[in-house]
Amino acid sequence: MQVAVFGAYGHTGRFVVAELRERCYEPLPVGRDAGRLAAAFPAVAQRVASVDDPGSLDRALAGAAAVVNCAGPFASTAGPLIEAALRAGIPYVDVAAEIEANRDTFAHYAERAEAAEVAVVPAMAFFGGLGDLLVTAATGDWTAADEAHVAYGLSSWHPTAGTVASGVVSRERRDGRRVRFTGGRLVYADGDLPRRDWEFPAPLGVRPVLGEFTMADVVTVPSHLDIPEVCTYMTVNAAGDLAAGEAPAAVDGRGRSAQTFTVDVVVRAGDVRRRVVAHGQDIYAISAPLAVEAVHRILTGRTRATGVASAGRIFDAPDFLRALSAHLTVEALPTASRAPVSTSGD
Repeated sequence: MQVAVFGAYGHTGRFVVAELRERCYEPLPVGRDAGRLAAAFPAVAQRVASVDDPGSLDRALAGAAAVVNCAGPFASTAGPLIEAALRAGIPYVDVAAEIEANRDTFAHYAERAEAAEVAVVPAMAFFGGLGDLLVTAATGDWTAADEAHVAYGLSSWHPTAGTVASGVVSRERRDGRRVRFTGGRLVYADGDLPRRDWEFPAPLGVRPVLGEFTMADVVTVPSHLDIPEVCTYMTVNAAGDLAAGEAPAAVDGRGRSAQTFTVDVVVRAGDVRRRVVAHGQDIYAISAPLAVEAVHRILTGRTRATGVASAGRIFDAPDFLRALSAHLTVEALPTASRAPVSTSGD
């Protein structure tokens, strides 16, 4: 089947195109720049389309079984692409990490997508999708929890141009304020991010992190789980790399960078804590198997919902994570483990 990839010539888009080929789907590269499309995918059918031209999007998606949106800022691209997917009656998946853009997708398209019985899965990427799957897996048979903590231990973070552009848009939309999810809602505040220590599993150990370094998990997780406090953290060294803005460099034949990551999730209900940890390489590269596995499950009917739904809501989270075993190592640590959250610093 043919799967359209909007923003195919971008950094993450290229990973998605390659992953589709490996999974025996026919990628259909779509983008705004004909020259970049031709240079990136010579001798491959391509379609030029712009979010400012709905007709071009309709023509680009004609005959496609699904569409993956890899073009940020998603505040500009998600809405037009979802509209086109609804007109075409095909599933939509994106890799958006923008909190406000993901929130808009749930707010503006939930009823229409449900009525059309079209799956719309935002944030199906490292930020938002993976965290949601891990929290959902950790929650297990609980119907509710008091809090969920998602700590990102990145060895480095060299951002793509898309990440930088999306960050600018997000900061503008929130007037430079920081945001967190507390009391069951998003709360905006001024001031510096708090620092604390986080005890990652070996080999990372205790690392300084920025609290309230809030990512898309604060939209995806509460969209289907009754957890009023969702907190995300980022290692201080990775946050410094992000601010420096140096682009990622490939170190292997797949185009991955040398960056490694640990995602440490702790969910608490009363006095009981559950912990799930994931390890892998390159946060941009891992977004491709996440997004393509999502498309595959939707097209083969392995879903639990229609309409707008996060990864943990629409898919069987433990089974989904097992399907990524070639790209991701996931382990559940004993529930009796001491919580890795520091009691000081924020």
